Amino acid sequence: MASLKTAVITGAGTGIGQATAVALHRAGYQVVLAGRRADRLEAVAGLCSGPMPRVMVVPTDVTQAESVNALFAKAHATFGRIDLLFNNAGMNVPPTPLEELAPDQWQNVVNVNLTGLFLCTQAAFRYMKSQTPQGGRIINNGSISAQAPRPHAIAYTATKCGVTGITKTTALEGRPYSIACGQIDIGNAETELTAKMRQGVLQADGQIKAEPTMHVDNVANAVVHMASLPLDANILFLTVMATNMPLVGRG
Repeated sequence: MASLKTAVITGAGTGIGQATAVALHRAGYQVVLAGRRADRLEAVAGLCSGPMPRVMVVPTDVTQAESVNALFAKAHATFGRIDLLFNNAGMNVPPTPLEELAPDQWQNVVNVNLTGLFLCTQAAFRYMKSQTPQGGRIINNGSISAQAPRPHAIAYTATKCGVTGITKTTALEGRPYSIACGQIDIGNAETELTAKMRQGVLQADGQIKAEPTMHVDNVANAVVHMASLPLDANILFLTVMATNMPLVGRG
């Protein structure tokens, strides 16, 4: 089992996590599916068919250190090592002017997007540092919101800017241990969460406009590419976005 690479994917039950788990499995990884809903994780496991059916489902709450530590302990005990972590779990709240955002809404976003990502990074880092051969790769799901915020999304934007800080720090502290860390910033991948893009979303000028999306497999394939590099090479930041979405330019 240890001859095959092992990937842990958080938020693996839907959307980007699901597509990436299937793509990594297809690329030859043993995959550990982490998320809150066991039924959704089991459904994704069912999609990981083929000649290498090494899939493990671990219901996990990334906001709780005990749950995260149990996830990585089970993954390591089963597969022998941790080669890749895709920090994908995340959440948002409905668009809310910053002066109206409730403290518990803010805290919920911070708990998942920032604290959860840190806890998973910390746990993976410990195993990657101690295992033989030493090293591994961590890929964080950032967002183009870290580059250009949307209106009424201060909690999401703040946490995604924080993800960038964690990415840079992990890349720095991982150097002595062959631990590479990079970030993928995604713009309008077509999932359940972005279905509203077609109906129209608030723009910086106050207008409501529909935005183009791209197939989620584009994101999954990009993560597989980032993961395929040898550990002496790293894509620190990669932006994958719908070509015609309104990110670059003025407006």
